[in-house]
Amino acid sequence: MMGNRIKKIFSQYVWGNLYAMFLVLAILGVGVKYGIDAYTHHGESIVVPNFIHKQYDDASDLADKIGLTIEVSDTGYDKTLPPDCILEQSPVAGKRIKSTHVVYVTINAATAPSLVLPDLIDNSSYREAQAKLLSMGFKVGDPEYRPGERDWVYGITVNGKPVHTGDRIPKDATLIIQVGDGTRDYADTTLIDQDEYDGVDVPEESKGGNDDDEWEYEYKWEVVPEDQDVPDAIEERPVDEATEPEEQGGVKNE
Repeated sequence: MMGNRIKKIFSQYVWGNLYAMFLVLAILGVGVKYGIDAYTHHGESIVVPNFIHKQYDDASDLADKIGLTIEVSDTGYDKTLPPDCILEQSPVAGKRIKSTHVVYVTINAATAPSLVLPDLIDNSSYREAQAKLLSMGFKVGDPEYRPGERDWVYGITVNGKPVHTGDRIPKDATLIIQVGDGTRDYADTTLIDQDEYDGVDVPEESKGGNDDDEWEYEYKWEVVPEDQDVPDAIEERPVDEATEPEEQGGVKNE
């Protein structure tokens, strides 16, 4: 009984099946290895050409010829370049990649993108408005000062024209912020509460002097002998009512 079992274990049928199984596994292993290499293009690489400043259609034709795929990932704007011109690429030129990899490019838009102007006018300081606009991608020029509260935003202009909250403005436009210079416009009566000053009498002495006011002087008269010179200095002082002394035969010093 035991001998029959041993014979069955070492029979040609059993060994044949084991041999067939190992052969199949070996073939599968080799096939998978070479199949994966072929699928992933193992050992194969292509140098990425320079697509910058090429038209997208021309760059796409070039990529097809060398076995690469090119796709648009984003748009930008450069007014000095034509529309659909490639501005950026990834991977960069000169890098080796497999043909299965994709080269992503940024192309130039036909018109400048626009942004919505936030609520800044008469609602923020100059520093706050400038930081907000720059963070959004706007270009901000030198401020324009006008009478008003110091550093307070009173308006925004583009090309000399005022813009308002919610307006769409080209991203490449330069915004000029109108800022208060710390002075008040005296012609602006809205800055003064007229009711506060109605009925208030201003004293005459507080109105200031008149340029036409004249001072009156009292002259000091003295008798000078004929053989003496007239004094160089004339003593005079203002009085409320100047009076001229009577003639005493003297000389009036003026």
